[in-house]
Amino acid sequence: MTETELMLQGYGLTTAEMIYRMPDYRNVLNTFVWQDYDLAPDYPKLFEFIAFWHDEIEGPLHSVRFTHRKVIAPGQWRNVTGEFTVH
Repeated sequence: MTETELMLQGYGLTTAEMIYRMPDYRNVLNTFVWQDYDLAPDYPKLFEFIAFWHDEIEGPLHSVRFTHRKVIAPGQWRNVTGEFTVH
């Protein structure tokens, strides 16, 4: 699906900042930013990515912060057949 189709179906842009420990230096923290269209409040894509990280990436997660915003809401669309400006 295109991004517009996802937004019209209720998806919003989810951005997550993952703080993780370096594999060889456990006292050193690093960040990774992930972004995708996801459905609130369950966030299936975000939790799928976190599960992937846990299973496949050597650097263990320290914390995850995320935000979610719907870019398009149903009430924002309107059919305009004409428009004029009065000066």
